[in-house]
Amino acid sequence: MSNKDQTIEIPAAIAKKKILSPIVGIILLLKIVIITYFGYLLVQAVQNNTVDFDTTFLLFILAGFFAQLIDGALGMAYGVSCTTLLLSLGISPKLASASVHTSEIFTTGVSGLSHIKFNNLDKKLFFKIVFTGVLGASLGAYLLSDILDGGVIKPYISGYLILLGGYLIIKAIRKKVDTKPKTKYAPYLALFGGLFDAIGGGGWGPIVTSNLLSQGHNPRKTIGTVNTAEFFVTYFATIVFIFVLGVQHLDIVLGLVIGGVIAAPIGAFVASKVNPKALLILVGVLVIITSTWSLVNIFLK
Repeated sequence: MSNKDQTIEIPAAIAKKKILSPIVGIILLLKIVIITYFGYLLVQAVQNNTVDFDTTFLLFILAGFFAQLIDGALGMAYGVSCTTLLLSLGISPKLASASVHTSEIFTTGVSGLSHIKFNNLDKKLFFKIVFTGVLGASLGAYLLSDILDGGVIKPYISGYLILLGGYLIIKAIRKKVDTKPKTKYAPYLALFGGLFDAIGGGGWGPIVTSNLLSQGHNPRKTIGTVNTAEFFVTYFATIVFIFVLGVQHLDIVLGLVIGGVIAAPIGAFVASKVNPKALLILVGVLVIITSTWSLVNIFLK
């Protein structure tokens, strides 16, 4: 390699580190803050005997396990799957969405750092979606926490999840069309995805990732970028939930986190073995069935 080539390559590498280092630093700092806070809450809850480790707690672990298993295999659908399972267990929409977003903080941060490490981040796309994504999620969290009645909105959320399940199936069976990647509407897509992710407890991955992929974006870069941005979307939505609702039912969050941690390596293994199209169809069917069951129970009461 000539000296001229070296002079071009070295500054490029330095510039890349300058851009990525602040992102990594912010993720690590935010994770330390939230881990410290929830560690303190957990210690207090154990001392005050306010955390119930009963059979319901095991169901929360199973919900987190299966949701993370699906997300690890597909790169999406954690929120959709987990919220659907929690609603079917009788958890209110507010608590379900708040618990899902809180548990995601502990998984999306690691996921984002991993994608950055393996060069799966499109920096331009990241900055196009992260700010509007955070705005949409924060607005959705506020609406669900302080304005919208959880009991009234629950059937609508179940209906939304049924549509989202159908959306996943359509995405799985639809033929791929080669198109030139477009980023013009990416900020609006992120705003919409973040809003419905907070209100419905899921939808960021299916809405944002799937649409960007359908517009011709590189799959590896798209999944890595959307997952990295998801940490910030989830983090600030959770801050709004905590500010308005406080921290309720820590056992739900703890169960989801435990189940998710156990399932993470299994999900990665499944991703390498199972046909993603077939698994995505199964996810869509699962979401439709459980959400329909939830709607039936609501109208029978």
